[in-house]
Amino acid sequence: MFEEEVLSSQSIILQGGISQDKGCSVPFKRQTLMDTRVATAELGWTAYPNSGWEEVSGYDENLNTIRTYQVCNVFDSSQNNWLLTTFIDRRGAQRIYVEIRFTVRDCSSIPNVPGSCKETFNLYYYETDSVIATKGSAFWMEAPYLKVDTIAADESFSQVDFGGRLMKVNTEVRSFGPLSKNGFYLAFQDYGACMSLLSVRVFYKKCPSVVQNFAIFPETMTGAESTSLVIARGICIPNSEEVDVPIKLYCNGDGEWMVPIGSCTCKAGFEPDNGNVCRGKNTVDQLIMTKL
Repeated sequence: MFEEEVLSSQSIILQGGISQDKGCSVPFKRQTLMDTRVATAELGWTAYPNSGWEEVSGYDENLNTIRTYQVCNVFDSSQNNWLLTTFIDRRGAQRIYVEIRFTVRDCSSIPNVPGSCKETFNLYYYETDSVIATKGSAFWMEAPYLKVDTIAADESFSQVDFGGRLMKVNTEVRSFGPLSKNGFYLAFQDYGACMSLLSVRVFYKKCPSVVQNFAIFPETMTGAESTSLVIARGICIPNSEEVDVPIKLYCNGDGEWMVPIGSCTCKAGFEPDNGNVCRGKNTVDQLIMTKL
């Protein structure tokens, strides 16, 4: 699983997948590392104990068939149910984003439920250079994991809602980093909720290739922190040269390019055409005459 998604498109795509800035926002990309929504077979994650998380075929709010994990041991106190994904290759990304879509049962809608009923769960990750977590060697305690967050539902459902297919789906996005090893595992800890994980999507962000100020900037991965700025050096387009300082752009943590420093300009004998192209003066004159 390794898919690329452009989230907005207000720029022109040039040959080679390079976008040309036309004064509008340049799209940023999400590179998907894992997405359970497109799974066609069992996910095969590791659950402990066996009485906890269970993988089932279910439906999302649009009645599309999906693979989900659910748990609902609200009448048993002292729950500690773990769910571990398969190994996820980070592919060089330093900061990872996790989008979780889930439903949670409203504890107050469950008759005679004990006070141990929860409407939250914990998200952890474990960084490693190799595939080590198997059903026999996985960790079922907090110690080796790094906690990302305790995730709460903005909306919960009652039995009446669920029976009527009025699903109240929560979507939460969390990020973590910096990462340095080959990959990682995600772990979900339930301690008394009645909930379903509808989908889990893991991705990272990057700034796309772009032509700006007569320079080409390469596709650049975002940094380790949400506030990181990653420098990308530009290469002047054909028939142009740098002016004063070396040209560069900064890629911010959201995968968006910041204001460039420096610029390139057309060489002697060439003139700018269509924003980011340097053409010979004779060629420009011919184009003008053709348009007339």
